[in-house]
Amino acid sequence: MIAEWWTSLSVIMKVLWGITLAASLIFVIQTVMTFIGADAGGDFDADAGGGLDVNMDDAASAMGTGMNLLTFRNLINFLLGFGWTFILLQKSISSTGVLLVISVLVGLALVAIVMYMFKWLSGMQQSGTIDVYKAAVGCQGKVYLTIPGERAGEGKVQITINNAVREYAALTDSDTLKTGTPIKVVEVLSPSTLLVEELNSLIV
Repeated sequence: MIAEWWTSLSVIMKVLWGITLAASLIFVIQTVMTFIGADAGGDFDADAGGGLDVNMDDAASAMGTGMNLLTFRNLINFLLGFGWTFILLQKSISSTGVLLVISVLVGLALVAIVMYMFKWLSGMQQSGTIDVYKAAVGCQGKVYLTIPGERAGEGKVQITINNAVREYAALTDSDTLKTGTPIKVVEVLSPSTLLVEELNSLIV
């Protein structure tokens, strides 16, 4: 029955189903790993053959601080909302154009909701029992969202404090620190913003 259903689909719907199911699986993995303290939501950072570094974070950082939309996590959230909306409403809405618009809006809404949820959770964590000014300096972690060099803008880092992984905005006085770079906190600028330095640069 499944085989008959699959063969009855158009090429476009097969592609859409494939993307939507893949996005759903990745979303579940991301969610589970986030709540157990790991990170499956790293940003897209690839080496395109001849040393060309394709980093979605850099594009976001170039747009200015606070514009952290171009992440792998947000891409998955958008595809999840867009794909399931299109699939579930395709028989109810005859106009493909209207269906596309609604699907895009739902995808963007899901991105916004998840971003707000993680921001709220981060705020709840940071307003808890940890004194960031005392506990964060010297902690190690990694860059989650690229940090522009010479304090040109904010990025994000994940550090371990009291055996818990926490996310903070971050600046650096050094060169640009890309996603995945190991870092160490050298100063706390505010309860939500840290000054960090590449961990390797501290090793003589």
